[in-house]
Amino acid sequence: MALVFLLVGLIIFAAIGVPLAFAIGASCITYLSIDTPMFLSMMPQRVWNGVFSELMIAMPLFMLAGELMNTGGITRRIIDFCMELLRPIRGGLGEVNIVASMIFGGISGSSVADTSALGSILIPAMQDKGYPPDASAGITVASSTMGMIIPPSTPMVVYAMVSGASVGALFMAGAVPGLLIGLTQLILVYIISSRKGWHPERVPFSGKRFARAMLSGIPALLMPLFIIICVSFGICTASESAGVAVLYSILVGFFIYRELTWKAIWNALKKTLISSSSVMLIIGFTSIFTWILTIQKVPDLVANFFMGMNVPAWGIALMFDALILIIGTFIDVSPAILLLTPIMLPVMQHYGFTALQFGAMMITGLAIGLVTPPVGMCLNACNKINRMPIIDIFKGALPYVTCNVIVLIAISLIPQLTTWLPALLGY
Repeated sequence: MALVFLLVGLIIFAAIGVPLAFAIGASCITYLSIDTPMFLSMMPQRVWNGVFSELMIAMPLFMLAGELMNTGGITRRIIDFCMELLRPIRGGLGEVNIVASMIFGGISGSSVADTSALGSILIPAMQDKGYPPDASAGITVASSTMGMIIPPSTPMVVYAMVSGASVGALFMAGAVPGLLIGLTQLILVYIISSRKGWHPERVPFSGKRFARAMLSGIPALLMPLFIIICVSFGICTASESAGVAVLYSILVGFFIYRELTWKAIWNALKKTLISSSSVMLIIGFTSIFTWILTIQKVPDLVANFFMGMNVPAWGIALMFDALILIIGTFIDVSPAILLLTPIMLPVMQHYGFTALQFGAMMITGLAIGLVTPPVGMCLNACNKINRMPIIDIFKGALPYVTCNVIVLIAISLIPQLTTWLPALLGY
């Protein structure tokens, strides 16, 4: 009976507008007050233990690196390079947007940062070149979903903390799905923009212009490659590579591009503090929530329920995909990972899914939730840029989000898409 108060309390507190971290904490207090009041004194310790992890150092550092990129000139160089790279194939700014998101996602590990950084530059530019406002915004938010799938990935770090899986292996597990999403979106954008006449005139390729963009962009392009190599081959941990990314952003912004200022660094630190502290609070209170669920043997109950259905593994995978897509519409990424992983991972492992495949499925599915109302963090970030209604941005993104759904189903049914690269690198 007390468990009912836990779940109903969470729903009620969230429905009346209580911030999610405190809604989770309040529901846990309600449960413990009714069921085991003597455990209330353990809550501060549980919250502290929930965030006291070396892996958690990586999350705010990757966020800070993304903020420093925006103000240090790195983001603009990435866009300039993509413009020159795609110019010979009449790519248009839609394709530039997607390729830039692939590269940017390999640095910041955040889809929301991707939307904010690239959208502020590319959305106005796309509209100037003839793209409708809804298409400009839709392509931007849909392509930004790769930011949390392509390594490095902040949600992968959160999942690694809960599941115990290797961060380097998880980064590699997300590489192929992230690239598949990018490639399918590139094809779709090309087809749609060709039919609707959004393509600009083809400009002759200039080796001199390309070389200039390449030389200017090399410092920015080396950054994601360096992070991935360091983590994947065990040269340094995820936290150490995130620290190096911050230092690299500062050095490039100050001494190479000379656009970074001390005031910009201070503003980036403040934004990072606000963003990461809210996530830390959610992680801390969620650790209590999952502890209570474990005591009540909820994971065992869920496992027995699914096993009693006599559904094949591919059926369980599709059911989980549907569950993720539904949950992602009203719960943000980190809370969803923290709430679902302890419950669903043992079930999926019973059906033969590895922790790497399960993690890639979860994060690919939750990335779609970033561009679906009502929560849709990328939709909200885009709304702040162009002031379009969120529902109009979502309609513009919908055709391109179907690429994410197709890739989600593919990695759910074909394990090799997520396990081949980690196995190749010895994980």
